Amino acid sequence: MSTFDVLARYGTAALLRFAGAVVLFLLLHLARIPLVLAARVLEVAMRRLDGYATRQASQPPRGPINHYFDREVPA
Repeated sequence: MSTFDVLARYGTAALLRFAGAVVLFLLLHLARIPLVLAARVLEVAMRRLDGYATRQASQPPRGPINHYFDREVPA
């Protein structure tokens, strides 16, 4: 069915409603692209931050943990 057949059978209003629905569909998907890209960037940043925090937390301590009792105090 061509555009002219739809226009002749259902009228201008139906054709305009269909065209409006298609345009709205395309606009919503175009508006979605920046949000998806922002989510991807946020995901990469959170993965890197998680890896850094995991590496820092899993390393053994470089020095004594309790600094109050590690030195000998003269009597």
